[in-house]
Amino acid sequence: MHRYRLYGLFVDTPTADNDASIEFWSAALGATPIFGEDDDPYTALDGAHPGLRIEVQAVDDAPRYHLDIETDDVPAETARLEALGAAVVTRERGYNVLRAPSGHLLCVVPVQSPREFFDANARTAG
Repeated sequence: MHRYRLYGLFVDTPTADNDASIEFWSAALGATPIFGEDDDPYTALDGAHPGLRIEVQAVDDAPRYHLDIETDDVPAETARLEALGAAVVTRERGYNVLRAPSGHLLCVVPVQSPREFFDANARTAG
């Protein structure tokens, strides 16, 4: 058996529109933008929603949203979601990108939250 939980909501934004997206979403959600390194495509929106990571991600693609599901067993959670109808788009080092039956993207990632928070809030599969 493994455990999983919804970890984050990511606002995927074309790189050219990234600054405007960060400004909009941080104001709309009453959050403080936390910028990474210069080449980091992610900007965290600190304080946007307790227990849910919300970030703006610069992408070389069309605007969209995607979810991250964190788990203590990436292969098992990927298999569970595939059994529900998701399809693997790519298997990356340590995480997988899937497409839900609706066409939406999601990532299955190892535990990112503090372990105590994950343990208190994760669901058990199986």
